[in-house]
Amino acid sequence: MLKLHGIIGHVGDASIANNLHALEHRNAVEILVVPDADGGRRRLRLTTDHGTDCALVLKRDETLTDGAVVLMEPTRAIVVRMGVPKTLTLKPIGVEAAICLGWHAGNLHWRVTIRGEDLLVLLDGPEADYLARIKPLLEAGSVTVVSGADLGSQS
Repeated sequence: MLKLHGIIGHVGDASIANNLHALEHRNAVEILVVPDADGGRRRLRLTTDHGTDCALVLKRDETLTDGAVVLMEPTRAIVVRMGVPKTLTLKPIGVEAAICLGWHAGNLHWRVTIRGEDLLVLLDGPEADYLARIKPLLEAGSVTVVSGADLGSQS
């Protein structure tokens, strides 16, 4: 179990953002999803999306927020996401569209899962920002939006 003591900073902090970007290139940023109901707690035990068992202890004056960074090491970081992760499901129409969509997802460092022929994107920001990045594919009809939903509602 990894013991985490407090909040180091936020993903929006300039120095942290630079380090996170470098770590993202190595798939070394882990996400710790904190359910909304546990947001006010000072002691939490949760598992990251990479399977790391974490015990998080907050100081009295700290408030857990979406984007809080609770671990920053040279080889990895852990970022807090509050609530059920939002997702966007995209369906490429044909092999060429699948390759283009896959290239965009990789180039843009999207966190994705493949479900059959669909690409499930875990959203770190507004859905509209993601759709804007693939607007030509959507306008051409080579990619369609299947759904935008909470991860918890996916089966």
